[in-house]
Amino acid sequence: MEGLALGNQVETKVNDRVKIIAMLYDGAINFINIAKDKLVIGDSIGKTHYINKTTAIVKELSKSINIEGGEIALNLRNLYDFVLESLIKAEVHNNLDALNDAEKVIEILRSAWKEMQVSNQM
Repeated sequence: MEGLALGNQVETKVNDRVKIIAMLYDGAINFINIAKDKLVIGDSIGKTHYINKTTAIVKELSKSINIEGGEIALNLRNLYDFVLESLIKAEVHNNLDALNDAEKVIEILRSAWKEMQVSNQM
């Protein structure tokens, strides 16, 4: 019985981690959409605020990568770097396309994590 309990604890931790990461992606997407709205109406303070919130999430996700994950970890880090560069471009140049690019990448990553979340629940 003891092994079963330990297995359940490990599974719960993995499920919790996947759920938290999916929630972080959801938050980043939400903040990007608010930043886009702020950019469109010319609210530079609001735009900056929500780009900074998105940046904080992406930096946290990037820091959480297991470097020993090999090529997948490196590719994920590169995607996060692209998103961060896009956020900077959006901030500095009021570039809506850069925000759209960042959002697309995060949505793709979020979709993959959501699939993992579903497969872990089966």
